Amino acid sequence: MFARHVRMHLKADGRPGLVKAIDSETIPALKKFAGFTGEIVLVSTDGKEAIGISMWDSKEHAETYNRQGAADVFKALEKYTQGKPELRTYEITNSTFEKVAARKAA
Repeated sequence: MFARHVRMHLKADGRPGLVKAIDSETIPALKKFAGFTGEIVLVSTDGKEAIGISMWDSKEHAETYNRQGAADVFKALEKYTQGKPELRTYEITNSTFEKVAARKAA
């Protein structure tokens, strides 16, 4: 399993729009890509920062999304964020999420 961690700095009034856009645009876009297994979005309590963690069956699936879909998602979120999103990638080694744990064991 593999994860993409994206950190975004939010505009002063960006939180409500970002949350809505994640539900209506980002998650549907992610679901179109092979290997996508889930998304977690965290928004800081002060509303200044958001972190999105997408989970993938493999590094290759995540890289395909990065090449073919990520730019469109970032473009849709630009009106709620400032600066360039920061991307980091990880191997998922442990999880309590049922779907992730089941795929890891397989």
